[in-house]
Amino acid sequence: MSYEGSCHCGAVTFRVDTEPPTEAMSCNCSHCRRKGFLLTFVPAAQFTLNGGAEQLTDYQFYKHRITHRFCRTCGAQPFAEGKGADGSAMQAVNLRCVPGIDLDALTIKKVDGASF
Repeated sequence: MSYEGSCHCGAVTFRVDTEPPTEAMSCNCSHCRRKGFLLTFVPAAQFTLNGGAEQLTDYQFYKHRITHRFCRTCGAQPFAEGKGADGSAMQAVNLRCVPGIDLDALTIKKVDGASF
């Protein structure tokens, strides 16, 4: 099973090769709060960028551990790249960019990123 997502204009598209999540993280850090992200984290090996690599630009802040990727045309940020606690490569998928996910059905885990 897999699920697909994109930026708003459709220039950046991706697929995640795993079951759609039933939970999402909502963080209150300065970045996530302003953008309204609902995130799920997957191993990088399960993530495929199908199109739009040339449309992506990066943003990093604080400790520069996560590379936030966004579309230079529409500004949507469908995913970010970083490392998990064990050092393995991971992707943070913005579930608001996955039309096939029922956001109201997700269990939301709140994270106090503002205190990090």
